[in-house]
Amino acid sequence: MTVQIFGPERCRLGEGPLVHDGRLFWFDILQKQLHSRRFDGSDPRHFQFDLHCSAAARLDDGRFLVASERGLFALDLESGGQTPVCDLEADNPVTRSNDGRADRRGGFWIGTMGFNAEPGAGAIYRYHRGTLRKLRPGITISNAICFAPDGGTAYFTDTAENILYAWSLDADGWPVGAPQPLLDKRGADFGLDGAVVDSEGAIWVACWGASQVMRLSPEGKVLRTEKLPAAQTTCPAFGGDDLRTLFVTSAWQGLPEVERGPTEAGAVFSLPIAVAGLEDPVVSL
Repeated sequence: MTVQIFGPERCRLGEGPLVHDGRLFWFDILQKQLHSRRFDGSDPRHFQFDLHCSAAARLDDGRFLVASERGLFALDLESGGQTPVCDLEADNPVTRSNDGRADRRGGFWIGTMGFNAEPGAGAIYRYHRGTLRKLRPGITISNAICFAPDGGTAYFTDTAENILYAWSLDADGWPVGAPQPLLDKRGADFGLDGAVVDSEGAIWVACWGASQVMRLSPEGKVLRTEKLPAAQTTCPAFGGDDLRTLFVTSAWQGLPEVERGPTEAGAVFSLPIAVAGLEDPVVSL
């Protein structure tokens, strides 16, 4: 596969890629920014926030639901205006939002973590039609939140633990029973990071520290890997007009200056994929 660099932006901590209206959007969490370009790389747009923001979902009126260190807000993509929706650990100065994604039942899952990855400081939440519910406390680095095509299974990891879990969901998208281990990478020299599911139900997981993304079967078997020219890959998303382009964010956070330029650390990468992705679901407030 031919890997290309998508745009000149170099993110300190690129995360949360999302596709909407022929454009790719992605966050630089630590720079408090949201970037956007058309699929061909043209028409760059940038939003600067006052708070650390990390993930978003499409709302049914064309706005985004954005997760920040203090709460969820609706972002007007034309004016940049922000409308508060609900608090998210607003009284906890230790934590910020991290990985998140819309589920296939109209909900938005969002994980939190400590600014310094304090052990067990974070949690995973679900927002659904006005209700924010904590699903799993004691998370150190929430990641890999994504969903099976039929909406019946959620996937997630705590990167500090490095086990990818599958969690059965009911008809309304709420978890049922305990999550089950799907892929155990404890002791590996990389961390399981962000993830997305394709139209065949396979899970694409970015591997922090390994310069790659993995494609996993729904049973957790590694089907293939794609190498990328950045050590710290963070999160994949499907885009392009036919949803057969895989975009992958990365980060230069923590890397020595000498390692940033030659490896394109912090860039977004694009590569053609034979299997199509899934359109990002819409969340209703």
